[in-house]
Amino acid sequence: MVKDFKEFIMRGNVVDMAVGIVIGASFGAIVSSFVADIIMPPIGILLGNVDFSNLFTVIKEGTAPGPYATHAAAKAAGAVTINYGTFFNTIISFLIVAFSIFLLIRNINRMKRKEEAPPPAPSTKECPYCLSAIPIKAVRCAHCTSELKGQ
Repeated sequence: MVKDFKEFIMRGNVVDMAVGIVIGASFGAIVSSFVADIIMPPIGILLGNVDFSNLFTVIKEGTAPGPYATHAAAKAAGAVTINYGTFFNTIISFLIVAFSIFLLIRNINRMKRKEEAPPPAPSTKECPYCLSAIPIKAVRCAHCTSELKGQ
């Protein structure tokens, strides 16, 4: 059983998948930082100094009564909140990752289409009399000497 497991793990597909998962997790962290630190601050400024990570609704107040200035303050007080600003940031992150994957797959498909060149035109034909392979431009079969009119 250990031998079978080792063979399974060492297959190319499993190793490729593991590498893809690690790279994907790293890419997800980069995209999350890009959204939270680069994209959302200018959008927040354009919408009147809104910090999307602090957009939330209190469902149940915590030990200290509200209102809470930030999500962190509400969480520290033990309040139950719906964090729609964080959800919005997550949606933006997902869209960026999905678009990046779309572009990657699109380019891979383009490369595959270029690799699939049409087959070359045939350079030989079959003699209808002796069924030997002869050049396309031949007017007489080299094997049986038959004349190939219009063929």
